[in-house]
Amino acid sequence: MQHLSHPIYNVPFALLCLSSLLFSASFNMLIPELPAYLSSLGGGEYKGLIIALFTLTAGISRPFSGKLTDTVGRVPVMAVGSIVCFVCGFLYPVLGSVAGFLFLRLIHGFSTGFKPTATAAYVADIVPRERWGEAAGIHGLCFSMGMAIGPAVGSAISQYYSINALFYCSSAFALLSIVILMNMKETLPQQQRQRLRWSSFRIARTDIIDSRVMPAAVVTLLSYVAYGVILTLIPDWTGHLGVTNRGLFFVAFTVASLLIRFVAGRLSDRYGRVVIIKYGLVILVLSLCVLGWGDSLFWLMVGAAIYGIATGILSPAVNAWTIDLSHPQHRGKAMATMYIALEAGIGVGALMAGWIYHDVIIRIPFILYGTAGIAVMAWLYLLNYRRSDGQEKITT
Repeated sequence: MQHLSHPIYNVPFALLCLSSLLFSASFNMLIPELPAYLSSLGGGEYKGLIIALFTLTAGISRPFSGKLTDTVGRVPVMAVGSIVCFVCGFLYPVLGSVAGFLFLRLIHGFSTGFKPTATAAYVADIVPRERWGEAAGIHGLCFSMGMAIGPAVGSAISQYYSINALFYCSSAFALLSIVILMNMKETLPQQQRQRLRWSSFRIARTDIIDSRVMPAAVVTLLSYVAYGVILTLIPDWTGHLGVTNRGLFFVAFTVASLLIRFVAGRLSDRYGRVVIIKYGLVILVLSLCVLGWGDSLFWLMVGAAIYGIATGILSPAVNAWTIDLSHPQHRGKAMATMYIALEAGIGVGALMAGWIYHDVIIRIPFILYGTAGIAVMAWLYLLNYRRSDGQEKITT
């Protein structure tokens, strides 16, 4: 009972996790159906931009969300992310052209550029340092539940109702996320808070990247190329294998991620971030090879589950490592730096996959094998690391 009464298990953290679950479901429920929707609009050759444009604005907005998180407050920045999801869901049916769709994907990216940055800083504010890994695992578990619920529900709504009903449902989930945030207490210390003014949006070079957390950012970039590739290719690969519900892959991947996140976060608290991240990268490489080699629904589900285990290990460990390396007064900038790398990795993966794939299905396995090679680069990068004086450093 003492463990359950620890400050990590409190109402603010529970509300934060629920808000993130709804936010995650809001934009992830669209992903499996967007490639086919874009093709129906006559823009099949632009499938790589579905994810790339989204991640582009997410990455561009990170320095702003990081600065605002450290100056204006965590809660307002989280709210902006959910509001963008709410508005975009209503606009997709209105802007029913290829250009309009791609424009909305660009705008929609601001949602993930704002909310996760402030959320990570909020978690660090309300959870003791020695349990950051565990907290990141629990929060990631809830975010992943949204990733599991979203695609499955989204595909079902699209099949049995319409794609427009799916867009409106996405807005409804975002609205619920906003309602929860309205009842949360701000954690940014009063002496650090500033009024929102035009100068708040001025970004200096030092506001963009936190050099202290670059090691975590490099690993994040290289490992998340795989996610961009998967988001772009798996819907078509699933259809090629004869699976009608494109969300099944994401369900298997997310369920596996859910089962491992809590344990992985605690292990990173106990044995160190880098050690756990290395194991996660090995499993990531294995998952991509299985997905490329398998040619049936069974192997698709196996590959999805292994990929889920890999991300369930990597995500909480990398998030906690970023917080470890950051300065307490610049947690927003630190998390923004890590997320810039994350969005860059996803964007590069999506663009690369779309450019090479070009609707030629037999190319997908080779793209997955190449992506596994990029993940190997992240593992090799970590081999040059050693711990010294409590900090992670690169050996020369």
